[in-house]
Amino acid sequence: MRESRSMPVPDGLDGMRLDAGVARILGLSRTVAATLAEGGDVTVDGVVVGKSHKLSAGTWLDVTLPAPAEPLRVEPTPVEGLDIIYHDSDIIVVDKPIGVAAHPSQGWTGPTVVGALAAAGYRISTSGAPERQGIVSRLDVGTSGVMVIAVSENAYTMLKRAFRDREVDKGYRALVQGHLDPPSGTIDAPIGRHRSSDWKFAVTAGGKPSVTHYDTLEMFASASLIDVHLETGRTHQIRVHFSALHHPCCGDLTYGADPVLAQRLGLERQWLHARSLAFAHPADGRRVEFTSPYPADLQAALDLLRED
Repeated sequence: MRESRSMPVPDGLDGMRLDAGVARILGLSRTVAATLAEGGDVTVDGVVVGKSHKLSAGTWLDVTLPAPAEPLRVEPTPVEGLDIIYHDSDIIVVDKPIGVAAHPSQGWTGPTVVGALAAAGYRISTSGAPERQGIVSRLDVGTSGVMVIAVSENAYTMLKRAFRDREVDKGYRALVQGHLDPPSGTIDAPIGRHRSSDWKFAVTAGGKPSVTHYDTLEMFASASLIDVHLETGRTHQIRVHFSALHHPCCGDLTYGADPVLAQRLGLERQWLHARSLAFAHPADGRRVEFTSPYPADLQAALDLLRED
């Protein structure tokens, strides 16, 4: 059964768009609030209004909330192209292909790393939320590369702490448009939700601290191959930071990449790869490092640039 909420519009929301006001009052995303309004699930003084309606303080707001989501479950599903780089009684290190999420989430119906490990018979830590047990860090669905999963409970605790305390060296390779000036440097710019798109991020004054270090490895006529190391791990951090410098990752149409160049390079996603991961092994503290080669599509794009 769907739940309803009724309340007066507070003075602080006077003049605000309905979707923004409902999102703020009820803690929803603005997209969900707009969808409710468009579906006739929001009324002001008993009248159905649209998402752009301007709220007036003291009017009565009624909102019928969306139905509760189904509990997330891990579905054991084999994943072609997901390779086990290393495993022992504490950790599993995988080479994740694109199109695979780290764990189940609302709205995602595709394969996941935890589902693939379950299908292959691997046991992982039971720490964490049921749908993300063992997950200590994540890669975006559209980003390939190396990723570690905790097997033992001690490993889960130790690795979560290491990621939090920035003791894990996360190395990425990215192909960005143009030539960076300077060719090596640090980007220190806070990242938050994009003002107009809930599914995008941007450099914003009120965002979370985000620090990216980079070095140019190769320069081509239209692009540069760079080595990237992250201090922080914000969602889309590399993509957002280099887009803000007007050097988006090649193929990253979401963050302003040139579609003509993407097509010429045969890219159907951003050229971004989690190349290496180094950390203290949770069992004995020895430093371990794991690397992942470039996938075929990224290597092919590099080869084309080198032939120019």
